[in-house]
Amino acid sequence: MMHLFVKNFNTPTLQLSCRMISNYVTRIRHLCDLKEDDEACRNALSSGTFLLFHGLSPLLQKIENKYITPSVSASELSGILKMLGQAEKRMEESVLIGCSESLVPQFALDLGKMEKARAELLLKGKFVEFQKAFFLLDGKNAPLLSQAQALLHWHSTHLYCSRTGQLTQKNISGSKRFCRTDEIIYYPQMSPVVIMLVSDGARCLLARQEGFPPRMFSALAGFCNIGETVEDSVHREVAEEVGLDVSSLVYSASQHWPFPSSSLMIGCHAMVQPKQNKLRLAFSNSITED
Repeated sequence: MMHLFVKNFNTPTLQLSCRMISNYVTRIRHLCDLKEDDEACRNALSSGTFLLFHGLSPLLQKIENKYITPSVSASELSGILKMLGQAEKRMEESVLIGCSESLVPQFALDLGKMEKARAELLLKGKFVEFQKAFFLLDGKNAPLLSQAQALLHWHSTHLYCSRTGQLTQKNISGSKRFCRTDEIIYYPQMSPVVIMLVSDGARCLLARQEGFPPRMFSALAGFCNIGETVEDSVHREVAEEVGLDVSSLVYSASQHWPFPSSSLMIGCHAMVQPKQNKLRLAFSNSITED
């Protein structure tokens, strides 16, 4: 039996921690309710904020030397849609991506069918190609933008049912799509990818592709195969690409990566034995001392 002991529960640190946990749980459950209840999510559209895209390129504004992703209120967006000759119902094409600390729902909407230059003028910003925009933003804004673009992209590429060939429909929140013909439900998915820094204890292994810019190097990376664990994928990728046998590995961190489509990057440190660090490149029969 496991016993849990908590002492000095009324200390300021523990009180703050409990408040933070409570707010997180409240937000997550609120989002869950909106995802599953079409009517509640439809009502939330009138009080939410929106990140806007045009052809999957996000709207950015530059303030001094900093780029931000402006959040447009529902009332502002309604007025802009009218000025662009679009029906307010277009707001239902948005996808739910989160909610603020005060439970204000956050949506993302692609204005791809509208005139880009006029939309930029009304919104006082620029629609920037996604890969460029992703690296212009700071770490605080990039994750939400990444999630929004990935979800919008998934919906744009899953318009038809793979079994029946019929058009699919999204629910109001955009958390899934339906094929009414065969009662099939599709959920957004992302591909697991391992990225590993290989070391023999004294040195690290970096690699580069032919298309990389000069002097750019990267850790090894590759998609996980069906049926593999993370450990299996790391062992296989390192063996395939450089002919090394990983002796041990440690998980480090993970990150959503939207290029070229939605992936989960799983970062690891992989160790090889110092006496077994001869490289055997996948595209060459040569053996190289590391």
